[in-house]
Amino acid sequence: MPSSLWSPLRHTAFRWLLAARIAAFLAHAVAPVALAFAVLDLTGSVVDLGIVVGARSIATVVLLLFGGVLADRLPRGVVLQGSAVAAAVTQGLIALSVLAGFASVPLLIVLSTLNGAVAAASIPASLSILPSTVPASLLRPANAIMRMGGTTAMTVGASISGLVAGVAGPGWAVALGAVAFALAALGYLRVPSSGGSVSRTHPLRELREGWAEFRSRTWVWVVVLQFMVVNAAIVGGTQVLGPTVADATIGRPAWGLVIGAQTIGAFIGALIAARWHPRRPLFVGVTSVLFETLPLLALALTPQLGVLIAAMFLTGLISEQFGIAWDTSMQQNIPQDKLARVYSYDAIGSILAIPIGEMAIGPLSQHLGTTPTLIGAATLIALATLAALTSRSVRTLTAR
Repeated sequence: MPSSLWSPLRHTAFRWLLAARIAAFLAHAVAPVALAFAVLDLTGSVVDLGIVVGARSIATVVLLLFGGVLADRLPRGVVLQGSAVAAAVTQGLIALSVLAGFASVPLLIVLSTLNGAVAAASIPASLSILPSTVPASLLRPANAIMRMGGTTAMTVGASISGLVAGVAGPGWAVALGAVAFALAALGYLRVPSSGGSVSRTHPLRELREGWAEFRSRTWVWVVVLQFMVVNAAIVGGTQVLGPTVADATIGRPAWGLVIGAQTIGAFIGALIAARWHPRRPLFVGVTSVLFETLPLLALALTPQLGVLIAAMFLTGLISEQFGIAWDTSMQQNIPQDKLARVYSYDAIGSILAIPIGEMAIGPLSQHLGTTPTLIGAATLIALATLAALTSRSVRTLTAR
């Protein structure tokens, strides 16, 4: 492979950031699966599981904007170190409570809420620190390598978590996540502490500054609005109706193969994106989102194993062009002292409608039928993407 693809790895700071992010991704993949089994073993209640998991999500969403303020106000390396240590502690306490037999739903809710608050602090910092580890000319391959590492870690982490939870018990799986967070903290110690250049004013004023930066760039808020629709439709279609269709057609083990095909496609797609440098990367990336309709259409019209694997693989391969184009465009065009706050608004907008998609698609499918609902979700993705492409700033933003 050409040296330019792996050139970011020549930089020590980037290697440590990559190692730390892989450990963190591994931990984030392990934790939900292990916690789910722990709650189900404790009470057997899906309602209790939803409350525990939802507490974490709510804390993350509520505090995410202030996480962006924190990451622009303080050195980002320090924020990442502190958040990884705090995540290791909260995960360790969950593991201890399960293994020692004193776990309870209220305790798990409290610890999950704390873990969600920690995630709110770490997400903007982790996304905005990468430009400090490589030269500007290497941002695209650096983002590609980071996404490949994250995809691999999430896949491996989810698999290991299920295996450990099944063989040794969910408490040990949660403990594995705590160890991974601790390793991430050690890696972040070697990453330069960029950021911290914002003059400290009232947090609300800093939020307004971030909002002004966010809305001043049309291409940013247009794409975030696009993904409010896209993410709700994708998550609702593939994570709620997908398993339902699989149960009635190809079976659960085969559905696992289908999900794995998308992961493999995303990995290869990141390799391609690292080599390919289009002049208008955001236009290419946004256009690639149209391929997200393929799995939904396959589930609706031809839910056969070969078709679904091909659709998911192709979706992962092509849509990965968006993720890398988006991160690179943000890092090249947003001032570094405001980048974390803009990322926090991006994250809020992107995930805000996901619960709506998750909760609404079931009743819709019961009322309209599964096939029309999946086709409708695919149509929403296409319409949102075509609407985003009408923006001249999305079509014309050029790479540096």
